[in-house]
Amino acid sequence: MALAITDEKGSELRESAPALPETVPITLHVNGQSHDLQIDPRATLLDTLRETLHLTGTKKGCDHGQCGACTVHIDGRRANSCLAFASMHQDAEITTIEGLSSDGKLHPMQAAFVEHDGFQCGYCTPGQIMSAVGMLNEPWGTTDAEVREALSGNICRCGAYPNILAAVQAARGKASS
Repeated sequence: MALAITDEKGSELRESAPALPETVPITLHVNGQSHDLQIDPRATLLDTLRETLHLTGTKKGCDHGQCGACTVHIDGRRANSCLAFASMHQDAEITTIEGLSSDGKLHPMQAAFVEHDGFQCGYCTPGQIMSAVGMLNEPWGTTDAEVREALSGNICRCGAYPNILAAVQAARGKASS
């Protein structure tokens, strides 16, 4: 029910927005599984993954889409999950860092990060890996400069960029120059 806002003389100024429902039903398809959920319609995909589905590999860094720690794949494309409302992705296929490995084997990008020590504190690592895997399906070149540009939306506060670059290039089958 909408409420009328009036001034001191009783003249109607504007009508307020109707109250939001407390929760809405949605089905999310995450890492190959369907999840029937009741969520706040304002819940981000990041918060839904972490707090409702308990998939905590996706990290909350800045919560403003600036650091890339929350990178996931939505229909095969990389996206900052802190900027996406969960309720808007009901029909999407969502992949998190937990969904990259299969049959107990690391994804080649995950293995390359381990082999090349592509992390220090590890907080940005899931987002870095998800972004790097997403980059593989995009029309980026093979040079180090092009890879750096492709991953520029992911920040590593520890400065592990040389090892991250080496890992990505190794996973791509390219030697780092």
